[in-house]
Amino acid sequence: MVRSASTPYASRDGTVEPADGAVARPLRADAQRNRAALIAAARTLFTERGSEASLEEIARRAGVGVGTLYRHFPSRQDLIEAVYVEEVEALCRSAEDFTGGSSWDALVHWFDRFVDYVATKKALLEELMATIGQDAPVFRTCHDAIFAAGRPLLDRAKRDGVVRPEVEFIDVLRMVSGVTMIRNAEPEDIRRVLSMALDGLRYRPTGPA
Repeated sequence: MVRSASTPYASRDGTVEPADGAVARPLRADAQRNRAALIAAARTLFTERGSEASLEEIARRAGVGVGTLYRHFPSRQDLIEAVYVEEVEALCRSAEDFTGGSSWDALVHWFDRFVDYVATKKALLEELMATIGQDAPVFRTCHDAIFAAGRPLLDRAKRDGVVRPEVEFIDVLRMVSGVTMIRNAEPEDIRRVLSMALDGLRYRPTGPA
């Protein structure tokens, strides 16, 4: 499970794990709902408005007071980091949703979900970099979690012979990240280009000349 090294972390089961290693305490049901609503509202507004999204606006969208927001997230950085970690965890969990079909479909569907993750990441990354820096432990932890979730999907496709054996996960990640960064492109355009790029990973045995 991804966890920030600098702020308290509330897991999906409602347990708050303080950053200083103190004993975890459960959140009340209403507090869990408020925290989830704040993260959802922040995700939407940061994606829509970037750094222009205010904490007051996020609280209104979540249907809570600003005081409630600050009880869960004492600073803007804490909220941004929590949204970022939540997005990474959701991306990693989604790998489990694609294990029932073909290995190729699982790989494609997971990277399609990756497009949504990058859309939110772009909105958060500038502020995160400005406040905690690119060497912050949370970035390494999230990087490792993404590899742990996505690499098995690629390895399975390689074992099934549907992806070229020399393909490495880091190369696919760089390719997909590059596609998602196309400027002034609609989401459907990005997904169309991504589909063409991923198709280049397929294994196509060469017959006799």
